[in-house]
Amino acid sequence: MSNINLIYYLIAGSAFGALAIKTGIPAAPLAGALIGASVLGISGKVEPAVWPNGTRTILEIGIGTVIGTSLTKDSLVELQTLWKPAILITFTLIITGLAIGLWTSRLLNVDIITTILGAAPGGISGMSLVGTEYGVGAAVATLHAVRLVTVLLILPLVVKMLNLFGIIKS
Repeated sequence: MSNINLIYYLIAGSAFGALAIKTGIPAAPLAGALIGASVLGISGKVEPAVWPNGTRTILEIGIGTVIGTSLTKDSLVELQTLWKPAILITFTLIITGLAIGLWTSRLLNVDIITTILGAAPGGISGMSLVGTEYGVGAAVATLHAVRLVTVLLILPLVVKMLNLFGIIKS
């Protein structure tokens, strides 16, 4: 039964991913697929999908490869200029993520590992895999999914508005 459920999730993700392409938002297929599969899972109409052994690893390798192919010799040239901002941004995000995770845990009485990993900079698959090591993978994936979809929907609008008002030029 889990194989048919996996097919339902793949259809939902593919359909929403294809629809999202028409929106023009950055990473539209990713956001759409995430929303489609999430809506199906949240609906409760279909049991959670169980990925065959090794499939998730193969998909993660594929995603890593897609991202990795964007790094070229030109990226190394750019890094000569961008290494200082890269270090500053990385450490600022880590410190901010830790602070927000600790604060959120205390303020909302939520498991501290969940909030630290949920507030950490990083991708949904990587951070939820780390969360799985601590038994909180689904919760961390949920926090990152909400963040990812929100950022993908809001930031492009903010950039367009800043461009419209002449604050930035793209």
